[in-house]
Amino acid sequence: MLQEPFAFGNSFVHQLDPRLRLISACVYSTVVALSRSFHVLTAAALISFLWVVLAQLPVRDIVKRIIVLNSFNVLLWIVLPLTFQGPIMLALGPLTIYKAGLVMAVQITLKSNAILLMIMALVTTMNLAVLGHALNWCHVPDKIVHLLLVTYRYVFLIEQEYQRLMRAARLRGFRPGTNLHAYKTYASIVGMLFIRSAVRADRVQKAMLCRGFKHQFYCLHEFSTGIHEWIFASAMAGIIIVLIYFE
Repeated sequence: MLQEPFAFGNSFVHQLDPRLRLISACVYSTVVALSRSFHVLTAAALISFLWVVLAQLPVRDIVKRIIVLNSFNVLLWIVLPLTFQGPIMLALGPLTIYKAGLVMAVQITLKSNAILLMIMALVTTMNLAVLGHALNWCHVPDKIVHLLLVTYRYVFLIEQEYQRLMRAARLRGFRPGTNLHAYKTYASIVGMLFIRSAVRADRVQKAMLCRGFKHQFYCLHEFSTGIHEWIFASAMAGIIIVLIYFE
């Protein structure tokens, strides 16, 4: 099931206006993704780490996500130096390590870690309902926002329905395997899950219309900007401008 381990806290970052946090994270991530200078990318990674510290996020959960991300980066470090051709950096028998591939692997590693840390600090520190309303304020199409909110609400029920189907299959003697019978059983479970999800979606839509739903969700979180928000916005704007200048 989906969890929000960073959404609730009393840090300085948690108290900031979600709209400013969302916009700042998007602009900052775009600048970092387009940057190529090692000095800029290293500075961006350190800045992102600083915001994670200010957000007072649990170290254990942060480390888990960083490990998952960098397990993919390890694959890039193995593949890119051997395949991305350019000036040869080192030749070890049949293996040739290219400088351009190594440079790209370093850049991707710095970019991905900097963006992930900033997203964790600024975006995951708000729950999904607040994020949806912040997206709506930023003029993201209503249908996308509604799809995000409804999916988040009912993905838990779909997961429970899947567990119910799997328990029913096991009670009837099903054992997971790689044979044809197992594949047919999994296909039947997936098909039944789609059917039940469609039926539930239709029932939920009718229930919402009966209760006067007018294609709009209301947020209990009241957005407001104060002196702390202006200080944050000024700091992020300065950081982004400096990164662009040195790039």
